[in-house]
Amino acid sequence: LGGAKIQMIYADSESKPEKGVAEAERFINTEKVNVLTGCWNSAVSYPVSAVAERYGIPFIVPVSVADKITEQGFKNVFRIAAKDSWWTRDQFAFMKDMEKEFNVKVSTVALVYENGDWGKGFAEGWKKLAQQGGYKVVMDEPYPSTSTDLSPVVQKIKRANPDVLFLTSNAADAILLTNTMAEYKVKPKAIIASGGGHADPSFLKAAGKNAKYLFDIVEWETDVNKPGADKTNEKFKKLYGYNLAGESVDAYAAMYVLVDALERAKSLDPKALRDALAQTKLSSGPAMIVGYDAIEFDASGQNKQAALVMVQVNDIGKGMERITVWPKVSRRANYKPVFPTP
Repeated sequence: LGGAKIQMIYADSESKPEKGVAEAERFINTEKVNVLTGCWNSAVSYPVSAVAERYGIPFIVPVSVADKITEQGFKNVFRIAAKDSWWTRDQFAFMKDMEKEFNVKVSTVALVYENGDWGKGFAEGWKKLAQQGGYKVVMDEPYPSTSTDLSPVVQKIKRANPDVLFLTSNAADAILLTNTMAEYKVKPKAIIASGGGHADPSFLKAAGKNAKYLFDIVEWETDVNKPGADKTNEKFKKLYGYNLAGESVDAYAAMYVLVDALERAKSLDPKALRDALAQTKLSSGPAMIVGYDAIEFDASGQNKQAALVMVQVNDIGKGMERITVWPKVSRRANYKPVFPTP
């Protein structure tokens, strides 16, 4: 393409589906874009995917995880992140591995989640997996993530007294829940969070020692053992003042997936670009700071190589930090997870 530069045009959906749809329509009809990428929320990405499909414009979804986004039979949607059901699958696999490794029995689980598409998607997976694994669900509680007081939810958790508490929260509610649980002295054997707000850099700053021993499933952590990861993180930190998170890494990788497809398509034609994206098999270059080996889409547009890691929040001498603990092969050297919570 003669050294053409990619021009980024931004719009804020404000987490509103109707705003996301309107902006996608504007981008396609007025700005005449060749490709769309976004959105943060599954509740926005889902209707926007239908807009992209209707116009035949490729839509690269870096971070939205609701399964249904890539289960509509669409040809123009390509997701980088692991989907919801893979996150819950791996949360339960991790819990089982911890039971085995530490010889600790888990019998009861509580499910607490924000009441949007993202939280509900996780809850469906948890319920299925709990039933399959013989775990008793002692609490199933959606809540609005805009809540300014979550003490009624925390009191319910205390009464339910689960062995393990599963959480799906955005940043403000993750902070509020964690600090309120500390106030009410709620201490299950383990708290297993779902990335999102718990992985947001603001979370550790605001929750501090109240987050100690919390487990969080993410796509990526700064201690990931991948070439270029530390240098990219340094550059990012210099720009924004905080570390890369899984979501930023997915968005970063999405740009290199697009560059790779453009190079192979040798065209800005949306159909040629779509076909090139469908044939992606990216296993080298800057995008490979992701925590797995390649980016490759299946027929539904899902990145079939996407994988997850579990971290634990702990202070091992340098203040509260996130430490990769699972899968065992990715565990930070010389770190032993703390399970159950003392």
